[in-house]
Amino acid sequence: QVQLVESGGGLVQSGGSVRLSCVVSGLVFNIYNMGWYRQGIENERELVARINSDGSTNYEDSVKGRFTISRDNEKSTVYLQMNSLKPEDTAVYYCNAARSVGHYGESNWGKGILVTVSS
Repeated sequence: QVQLVESGGGLVQSGGSVRLSCVVSGLVFNIYNMGWYRQGIENERELVARINSDGSTNYEDSVKGRFTISRDNEKSTVYLQMNSLKPEDTAVYYCNAARSVGHYGESNWGKGILVTVSS
């Protein structure tokens, strides 16, 4: 059974920092591309950051220079370090593990964790 369990969210003041963690079990972690997504009130779920199995990363424009995604394959964990937080970063953050091989695609989601940034 695949499980993705997020932790580290909560309430933080504007300008503050939070580190999210996502521990993954039930799959071969190091071959999966890992992502953090978020969904705010009245917003669609959007990709925040991704780190691929080869270590390459990409970020949504509004978080570039503020957020850093990393992974520890030994611990089957992906992190999202969020600095200089803004109220508009308030959202439920979801961890995702995905891979595709030819026509086969797989995507696994955590339940999400709330980050609230107060002004």
